[in-house]
Amino acid sequence: MTHSYRITLLPGDGIGPEIMAVAVDVLKVVGEQLDLRFEFQEALIGGAAIDAVGEPLPADTLEMCRNSDAVLLAAIGGYKWDSLPRHLRPETGLLGLRAGLSLFANLRPATILPQLIDASSLKREVVEGVDIMVVRELTGGIYFGRPRGVFTTETGEKRGVNTMAYTEAEIDRIGRVAFETAQKRGKRLCSVDKANVLEVSQLWRDRITQLGSEYPDVELSHLYVDNAAMQLLRAPKQFDTIVTGNLFGDILSDAAAMLTGSIGMLPSASLGDKNPGVFEPVHGSAPDIAGQDKANPLAQVLSAAMMLRYGLNQPTAAQRIEQAVLQVLDSGDRTGDIMSEGMNLLGCRAMGDSLIRALERS
Repeated sequence: MTHSYRITLLPGDGIGPEIMAVAVDVLKVVGEQLDLRFEFQEALIGGAAIDAVGEPLPADTLEMCRNSDAVLLAAIGGYKWDSLPRHLRPETGLLGLRAGLSLFANLRPATILPQLIDASSLKREVVEGVDIMVVRELTGGIYFGRPRGVFTTETGEKRGVNTMAYTEAEIDRIGRVAFETAQKRGKRLCSVDKANVLEVSQLWRDRITQLGSEYPDVELSHLYVDNAAMQLLRAPKQFDTIVTGNLFGDILSDAAAMLTGSIGMLPSASLGDKNPGVFEPVHGSAPDIAGQDKANPLAQVLSAAMMLRYGLNQPTAAQRIEQAVLQVLDSGDRTGDIMSEGMNLLGCRAMGDSLIRALERS
């Protein structure tokens, strides 16, 4: 029986179009092998949308995403748009996409692949076996709280304000995602906050603790964010699943990503209750190498695998892609960011070809 899916592609900026092309080719091969039919439609976001229509998230892009089964995003941003007003920057388009689709849960895995363990900046004995999932709240907290802005005081001095705020409902829904994620993994959940000085974090801790009684099979612990950052570097294997707010999750997930040796290898999933999810690599648009066939497409390809698993409920297809990535690494193929002595240096397109060959062999 053929399963059909409508996928909105958002190539975005910088290396985005290059790595997206590889992911689409991989999806087409897997689709043919497993009787999955993908209808791809492409839309503008970020700097590309600003250049074309003057705004980072056109209304028709958001509407197209809402009417999809899943959204595959590559990368946005670049030096070219850094001087624009905040509401016109590419990053505003990404925040608008998450808010417009009500994507409140961001899943960021940080898994050490045996083939790349020596690429980590930490000692082998520290990172070997690390397998962490960071569950980050995505549509609340300081990035969306009100009031916000730069205001002029009575004395004429400028004052910048951002508000960190969470409701019980916002905490509960991300908490449930985290507990359910932990149940599928090692059944250990660490909630990260700053409850010793922030009232919003005290509410966070209270609600997560109460939720814990509904998941007796999950071992719940708490850490302050500064200690959590230290522990990620000191002893990362103590973590299985981490749940935290928007700001802390932004920072900690990037820190966890670098345990693996290259941010160019890591995918992510942003999920909600009803709308399609958005699946994207965690790295940026790398404008310094855009158009030079140097980009690593593996995080984009693994994001497509997460889309199959979490967005389309096609775990067999996801596993086939993940195994192809491992086979390519086993063969010694590398892009520049994960290159080591004795390996085969490939460009973005050639890495895609290697993945296709691995899929065809399987």
